Amino acid sequence: MTNDRTTYRIDGFSCANCARTFEKNVQEIKGVEDAQVNFGASKITVQGAATVEDIEKAGAFEQLKVVNASGPAPESQSFLKKHRMVILSAILMFIGFALVIYYGGQNPMTTGFFLASVVTGGYRMFWTGLNNMTRLRFDMKTLMTVAIIGAALIGEWPEASVVVVLFAVSEALERYSMEKARTSIQSLMEIAPNTASLKTQDGIREVEVGDIQIGDTIVVKPGEKLPMDGVISYGHSSINQAAITGESLPVEVSGAEEVYAGTLNQNGYLEIEVTKNVEDTTIAKIIQLVEEAQEKRAPAQQFVDQFAKYYTPAIMVIAVMVAVVPPLLLGAEWMTYIYQGLAILVVGCPCALVISTPIAIVSAIGNAANRGVLIKGGVHLEKIGQSSLVAFDKTGTLTKGEPHVTDFEAASGRSRKEVLAIAAALESQSEHPIAQSVIKYAESEGIRYSDIDINRFKAVTGTGISGEIGQRFYEIRKPDGEPLSAQYQDDGKTAMIIIEDDQIIGHIAVMDELRESSRPAIEKLHNLGIQTTMLTGDNSNTARTIARTLGIDKIYAGLMPEDKLATIEDLKKEYTVAMVGDGINDAPALATANVGVAMGKGTDTALETADMALMGNSIHHLPFAIGLSRRTLNIIKANISFAIIIKVIALLLVIPGWLTLWIAILSDIGATLIVALNGLRLLRMKE
Repeated sequence: MTNDRTTYRIDGFSCANCARTFEKNVQEIKGVEDAQVNFGASKITVQGAATVEDIEKAGAFEQLKVVNASGPAPESQSFLKKHRMVILSAILMFIGFALVIYYGGQNPMTTGFFLASVVTGGYRMFWTGLNNMTRLRFDMKTLMTVAIIGAALIGEWPEASVVVVLFAVSEALERYSMEKARTSIQSLMEIAPNTASLKTQDGIREVEVGDIQIGDTIVVKPGEKLPMDGVISYGHSSINQAAITGESLPVEVSGAEEVYAGTLNQNGYLEIEVTKNVEDTTIAKIIQLVEEAQEKRAPAQQFVDQFAKYYTPAIMVIAVMVAVVPPLLLGAEWMTYIYQGLAILVVGCPCALVISTPIAIVSAIGNAANRGVLIKGGVHLEKIGQSSLVAFDKTGTLTKGEPHVTDFEAASGRSRKEVLAIAAALESQSEHPIAQSVIKYAESEGIRYSDIDINRFKAVTGTGISGEIGQRFYEIRKPDGEPLSAQYQDDGKTAMIIIEDDQIIGHIAVMDELRESSRPAIEKLHNLGIQTTMLTGDNSNTARTIARTLGIDKIYAGLMPEDKLATIEDLKKEYTVAMVGDGINDAPALATANVGVAMGKGTDTALETADMALMGNSIHHLPFAIGLSRRTLNIIKANISFAIIIKVIALLLVIPGWLTLWIAILSDIGATLIVALNGLRLLRMKE
């Protein structure tokens, strides 16, 4: 099997069933090993050898336009050009009805106009339907083809024409609805500029972003959007990062800080050293993941797909039985029941049912992405709304992850400067945030520690650090119930003790500031009926103080990373668990939870680790995501129920003989319109 995989953008999909037909056609191309259509993103990924011409030929029944995904999107056609044949078909139909009024229904001229309307508006559908029948594929176009040909054979030309025109209108509505839903995702693609101001030895020149290399320096003036990810090499400014994080408030940035493509430089001149190629920028990854998310179908969507698979053949069997059984067994009139059978074929078109789920999923994922919530698939969108408990990591999730030293005490008889120097020297070997806070504190006190040599340094995750200085052994670790440390912990601080050869020579207390958004987010989760818990490596006193401040229901303290994993496994026995963490130390727990939610701020780890990422690095969007999920599930259920009920009601009209082709097609187009508009409501949902 070859690993050659190419993704193409598609323009022209009119319905989800047509997309599946196109997928099967591409799979049958010589040299193609597999092909997967992403209807929500209007893409197809082909594994194997196939040219654009081959792929367009496979989509000729829909007149699909195909381009490589790495290139520009297919040129969009105007409304009139795209629907010109449907418009012409409708005009011919109205002329036909005008002639019916003037000449009567049996006039050859009248029949001619209706025939012209049927051929003009339905030739593509007929070609597809007949081709499907030869391959024993029974989809909506197969049903419509049989119904319209049957109507023509029994002389119901006006109704055949109406069915063609209204079915074409229904397809246009479905296409418009999906394009409207995709707009929220396509808007992401337009965020970052296509060109950048590159700084060179010869001055500044405008270049395509694809020509910029890692290490190049680009210039961004006030009011311009950043075209690439990078770090600031010169300048200071306020940057609006709403495109990445969903936060409208600007952040102050200056030297060596990381910035992202698509964000807006508000008021300062910046020079930025590029750190990623254009295809690897954070916004590019977000777009890619959002588009891929639409391929990961929610269970509700899988149900619809399976249902439609058996539904269409069943409708054909029912239609044949209605057309044949009463005349054969009961002596009923053939023409009456053949007409009823044809009407069943029309009412059986699963347009509304098929579109009921994807339009809601695409709308919801697109809305979330524009608010800085990256949901990596319909299945995760569904699960987050089913969560009954949210478990939070503490550091960097509920807190800012920027601890600072609040207290430092040297033991009686020991020099404060000496002990602090020892602590800073040991912590300088560690990358932990607490270590950095101790170093900053020592430096603020003017303590010199760089000339102290550390031997046999060792760090144990969740426990502490140790090393040798000269002939003595030192540790900085969690306390074992010392009174001073206990007081620090009661105040919500993280306490540590400094040990020299088994003797305590100092105490350190560190506090990490709580995020302003944490308490309001916890309250909103409780209002949604969701329980909350905190998993932390801190001691129980500190954990209780923080939990009491935030209103968290339950705590699990003193946990090592493997303990967090075990705790999540236990919680899953009773709850549907969403775990929120920083995506690095909490990776095992995130992977084990029913839904893993990573804190983001544009980091690659957050994008790749969990099922969801909060790009604003704040949990205040989490209740919105859960509410969006629940509303999406309700809309999907309502859409599916409505689509099925409409079909059942229409089919029941067969019993008294009231079902006509007109009623059948109007019920289908009405259901499609209502389902589409209902799904599009998710685009407007706000917090």
